[in-house]
Amino acid sequence: MIVLDIETSGVDFEKCGIWQIGAIDLDSKEEFLEEGRIDNEDQILDSIESSKTVYEVIGKTEEELRDVNKQSQKELLEKFFLWAKEKKIQACICQNPQFDLGFIFSKARKYGLKIEIHYRALDLNSIAQVKYFEKEGKLDIDLEKKRFGLGLKEILEFCGLKDERNFHNALEDCKLEGECFSRLIYGKNLFPEYFKFFIPNYLKNDNL
Repeated sequence: MIVLDIETSGVDFEKCGIWQIGAIDLDSKEEFLEEGRIDNEDQILDSIESSKTVYEVIGKTEEELRDVNKQSQKELLEKFFLWAKEKKIQACICQNPQFDLGFIFSKARKYGLKIEIHYRALDLNSIAQVKYFEKEGKLDIDLEKKRFGLGLKEILEFCGLKDERNFHNALEDCKLEGECFSRLIYGKNLFPEYFKFFIPNYLKNDNL
């Protein structure tokens, strides 16, 4: 399976663009990381759910997102699909697949590209909610604030991990998400750089 993460110029996949794609094939541990420029018509929009601007989240300027010296968004997607089509299982693991796949499918249709990943995906948030329910006897939902919890930050904490970065990076997000997936499903470490973070007892599975 492929852990997938993208970085974009906003959360609206009809108005915004993809500037970075990161992926890791869990079978071979092969990594993919490429950057491109967003299209001229793509907008840069802040999320209504975040107190930070897009620039504060990704650590990029508008000039960098529109840099004409970088490959086009179409070329970025073509490279990713070429990489993904050779993998044993093309289904993806994402933190909120409707975001990552929604963007990729929308842009692929725009450019007339053949989609080389499966339309079904595993949602890290849903997996974490199941494990949270097993531990707490309830889902992480705040009815008063109408908040469906367990974003990536909370999932990392639930899995005994910490995000020590200042800015988002698609490949780094993939590694964190892949490590969380391994801990949630198998109760095991995946990547050596996270061995320093101990797995909580409620996730350990000594039978695997």
